[in-house]
Order: sequence, then C-alpha cells, then structure tokens
Amino acid sequence: MAAYGLWGFLPLYFQFLGAMPPLTILAHRIIWSVPTALILVAAAGKLPEFAGLTRQPRLLFTLLGSSLAIATNWTIYIWAVTNHRVLEGSLGYFINPLVVFLFAALFFGERFRPLQLLALAIAALGVLNQTLVVGQFPLVSLSLAFSFAIYGAIRKTTAVDSRVGFGMEALWLAPVALVYLLFFRPAGTAAFGSGEPGFVALLLLAGPLTSLPLMLFAIGARRLHLSTIGILQYIAPSIQFLIALLMGEPFTQGHAITFGLIWFGVILFTLAGRKPRAVAPVAAPLSAPAAAD
Repeated sequence: MAAYGLWGFLPLYFQFLGAMPPLTILAHRIIWSVPTALILVAAAGKLPEFAGLTRQPRLLFTLLGSSLAIATNWTIYIWAVTNHRVLEGSLGYFINPLVVFLFAALFFGERFRPLQLLALAIAALGVLNQTLVVGQFPLVSLSLAFSFAIYGAIRKTTAVDSRVGFGMEALWLAPVALVYLLFFRPAGTAAFGSGEPGFVALLLLAGPLTSLPLMLFAIGARRLHLSTIGILQYIAPSIQFLIALLMGEPFTQGHAITFGLIWFGVILFTLAGRKPRAVAPVAAPLSAPAAAD
C-alpha cells in the first residue's frame, strides 16, 4: 500500500518542480537513482551480485532493454503531469493490468476465462469511446500502459534481484542523462533550476522517490497473494485520478463513460481471475463407541 500510495502522489512532486522541462526532470530522476540504488544494493549485501553482472553480457543487454522501456514510461508520464494531463496518466495505469494480462496470454502461454475476454472487450469499448466520443485517441494512456507492460515482461524473464536489476538499469541510463544535463538541456534553463537550496533538495529527492516504491513493492510482492496485489495496484491510478480532478482538469460526460467502461472491465477481469481459496476437507465425525453389553 505504501508503494502504490507513493506512486499515486507522485504527480504532486512533479508539480512542485514547476516549469522545469520534462527531460531535465527525467535526467535528475535517473542520475540520483544511481546512488540510491547502490545504497540499497549494499544494504542488502548484493554488491558481489551487482559486480558479477559485468561477466554476463546477455543479462547486461537484457537490462539495457528494460532500462529503455522504463525510461520511455517515465518520460511520457513526466510530460503528461507537467502538461496538466494527469487524467490521461491515471487512465494509462488503469489500462496497464489489462495489457499485462494480454502479454501473459501472447508471450507466456497463460489462458483467459470467458469473463476475462468479455472484460477486455468492455475496456476496449472505453478506449473506442475516448477516441470517437471525446475526440481524443488515448495515445498517452496506451503508451504508458504498453511501455510499463513491456518493462514488466522483460523483468519477468530476467533472473536478477530487483534491487540489483534496478541499479544496473539506472547505471545504463545515467551517462546519457548526465550528457543531456551538461550539453543538451533547453537554452536558458539551468541544470538545477533556480539553484535555491529547497529546489535542489527536491531534485535530489528524485532518486529516493524513484527507488523507494520499487523496493517496497518488491518486499510486499513476496508476502502477498497475486490476487491481493492485483486489487492493490489500482490505488495509484485512483489517487492520480482524484488529484487530476482537484487540479481542475476537464472531466466531461464522455470521460465519465470512458472511465466507467474501463473500471468495469478492470473490476470484472480482476474478479474473474481470482481463484477460490482451497477449503480444507471436513473430517467425518467419529462414530460413537459401541454400548457395552
């Protein structure tokens, strides 16, 4: 719950950064994730495993692929929030579980139940409504959903500790982020914005705010049933949805229909996929002892 709560309130953090360009925010998020990740790796006693990645080229380049997927996701999300499109970001993370389940069927041989197929069709109607009625193809939402699903699919097939993997992903991206900050940031902008101590501290917080939810999620995922995680994952987009409304983003009847269809599809899919708990067999009552003659 803490992990999803932090992800849910992340739009407020980006709002505090004001008019700083999205790519500059992304660069700080990547750069300050490196020391945070290395501290977490060291605290878990995983430094030898982290160093050992250099002797596994295939694993290294797989993590390069996942780092590109998560960087794409971060870029789109930061752009959406800083351009007052939190509602679209929220919609993307509501759609994401359905895309994940679609990937599970296409690439991992998992099979859907009939009700789950119906749920996917209902959610697809929501996307169609957003395109035809609202007049806006949900490109941001679908891009967020698919980029995170691709990231999840890559990491699912990568046999590496979550902290070690995240540390290497951040390390892959850090040189590009550093070069961008030094030489390619927009003209007239400073790498640390106003340079005020409070603002610099906000930028340095980007690392912990990126790493901490991932760490909490990894801890929780090992202790919870998958069905429980499936329900908890809607905490973050629900918070983002409320934040978008409080920030005054437009929410028309067409948007309500879109969200209603997708929410209904998501709830139906989640409930249809839950497996009933095994019930322990009830022992037959012992027969009464025979009466003495």
